[in-house]
Amino acid sequence: MSLRGAAAITGIAERKPTRWTDGETTLDMFSRIAVGAVEDAGLQLHDIDGVIAHPMAGVPMLVPSTIIELLGLRTTYAETVDLGGATGAAMVWRAAAAIAAGQCNAVLCVTASRRQRRDPAAKSRGAGGGHRGVGGKDTSAWAEFEVPYGNVGANIGYAMIAQRYMHDHGVTPEQLARIAVHQRDNACQNPDAFFYGQPITVDDVLNSEMVADPLHFLEIVMPAAGAAALVVVHPDLVRSTNKPAAWLLGAGECTTHKTITYAPSLSDTAIRPAADRAFAQAGVARERIGLASLYDCYTITVLVTLEEAGFCKRGEGGRFVAEHDLRWNGDFPLNTHGGQLSFSQPGLAGGMSHVTEAARQVQQRGGDRQVKDLELAFVNGNGGIMSEECALVLGVEP
Repeated sequence: MSLRGAAAITGIAERKPTRWTDGETTLDMFSRIAVGAVEDAGLQLHDIDGVIAHPMAGVPMLVPSTIIELLGLRTTYAETVDLGGATGAAMVWRAAAAIAAGQCNAVLCVTASRRQRRDPAAKSRGAGGGHRGVGGKDTSAWAEFEVPYGNVGANIGYAMIAQRYMHDHGVTPEQLARIAVHQRDNACQNPDAFFYGQPITVDDVLNSEMVADPLHFLEIVMPAAGAAALVVVHPDLVRSTNKPAAWLLGAGECTTHKTITYAPSLSDTAIRPAADRAFAQAGVARERIGLASLYDCYTITVLVTLEEAGFCKRGEGGRFVAEHDLRWNGDFPLNTHGGQLSFSQPGLAGGMSHVTEAARQVQQRGGDRQVKDLELAFVNGNGGIMSEECALVLGVEP
């Protein structure tokens, strides 16, 4: 079954990322961004009959119904998606599938991440003991057997991927730094980006602190607070609201592991099968893509994704980024909102930002950074340590 033309994104809302959310709860953020997306879609809250959310701090279970109750909705479809940075993209095709199956007509997909200042006295009071996730203490094998020996956080895993890539194919630090520089240039066209008005150079990137060899400080995302939401609707609602639409043409998904320890390969990733399925469903060639919106927790993530998604051959990523202009008005526009490297990474809303930007661009609402004559966009969401992958192809026409 193909999802081509089964549904389209019409409503978009995004909270400008901030470093902290003092006094603002996650539910506050969910509700405000949800209302904004519904209004942008030209709908009322009572028109929404589907909700997709993600696990939420402070709500240990029943997250969709918590949001439904909060907004006063009555839905016929509700779901929670937990695929890390791939969650935003995964929400979109699930919404389209539910619409195609006749379960609903208008689905609200919402993400939000709160970030509080740490209380320096908390540790002395005994708070925060052990490794904890949204649902409490983590009892997985990773927490028990890997965390005590230093496999903590994403930096280590992506540094290993970068080291392996350099061993197998070679890429210069300057080529990786160029990705960060061009995305910062894009952010300087986006007033909502955290690093708006703060351009950087290749030398700036290479002179920044080495965090996890070979990754420098300016090659790594900055965690922030924020929220983003989309409304995915039935084709009839696209016509009746007369709103600009970003049509879902194809989608693909693949998950292979959780921790880097159990990755089948550091170079042959789940990105490839996900992208292949998305392009096959859409029935379009890579050469027709006018915007690549690629998850970019690190510069190496972008480089590997360009190869695995089929925009260049394996091992040619360094040369590809050196030979192409990745800025919004260049010959290969990539992450025109600045990417998470320069827009910032507000939790799962960071991954969603790649979907919102692609949809915004396809709808011809990119403002000062609008890609000229754009017809097709490719989105890749990445969760974990290159673990969970979701790919979308969006288009102006169904």
